[in-house]
Amino acid sequence: MRAAKKGVLGRKLEQKFVGHHCAERLSYRTDIPFSADNQLIKGALFIIASELMFASMGATVKAAAFSGVPTEVLVFLRNLVGTFLILPFLLKGGIENLRSDVPHLHLLRALMGVSAMYCFFFALGRLALADGMLLKMTAPIFMPVIAWLWLSERPSRYAVLAVPIGFFGVILVLRPGGEFTWVALIGLAGGAFAALAKVTVRRLTRSEPTARVVFFFAMFGTLFSSVPLVWAWRAPTIEQWAMVFTVGLFGTLGQILLTRGYATATTARVAPFTYFSVIFGAAYGYLFWDELLDLFFLAGALLIAFAGGLALHRRSDSAIDGPFSTNRLATHG
Repeated sequence: MRAAKKGVLGRKLEQKFVGHHCAERLSYRTDIPFSADNQLIKGALFIIASELMFASMGATVKAAAFSGVPTEVLVFLRNLVGTFLILPFLLKGGIENLRSDVPHLHLLRALMGVSAMYCFFFALGRLALADGMLLKMTAPIFMPVIAWLWLSERPSRYAVLAVPIGFFGVILVLRPGGEFTWVALIGLAGGAFAALAKVTVRRLTRSEPTARVVFFFAMFGTLFSSVPLVWAWRAPTIEQWAMVFTVGLFGTLGQILLTRGYATATTARVAPFTYFSVIFGAAYGYLFWDELLDLFFLAGALLIAFAGGLALHRRSDSAIDGPFSTNRLATHG
């Protein structure tokens, strides 16, 4: 009888221990994706804010191009203004903040970024703002592939699905014409350059602070873009100087927010949020260039929002703990 009671008591204690242990494990498991999703939300907000800055820069670039400022001068002065804007913040911590162990990555990022800037500014000055923003938005299509091959960031199936859905939403919003001119091809090349530049930012933020990444981009970008001034320099007017400074301000703020965004969450999961620049760009087109919004715009905007929701979808536990987990990379980025 005593042995039976002991057996019953032992089973109860075992059930209690196992239940407590399982509950503890469940609490631990659910805490991981919650924390990762918080990081994703934070990264998404940084990306959306950066795209607002870039859309504002694009509208100002278009206005400056219409006033007669050459593309080469715009690109150079945008980088020069950005260098002077970020330098005081960087030097607050002393000259040590300028030291980097990966100068080759800073050079690559600047070269790709400046190339994308030339293509983007050139297209904006010759195409409708909506068409120019669409070509810029081809960058996220390339980004998950580049991040997977270079950074070993394997995107979830939801992030992979979000990219084409978001791009289809962009097509509905802008409804570009079927004729693909040589100017549009230059804009498309800018999207590819921008994708490589943004993935390089993700790699840089593993070891480099935000201010240093932005500063070296502006500094190297200024050096690279100074070469074409030999044949393209034209002194801006006072009004054009104001526009150029505004371009540099919006561009620098956008770079800071973009760098923070890719440092907070992985490339493949925040890439769909860059589509928000299409919404901002369409709004500027409506306000300043009489580009009307219609049902196609609303349908595309819904698809873009849905793509962002897919990117926020939680991955399975096995994906969270896997060797290519985006959550692991996000916390160690």
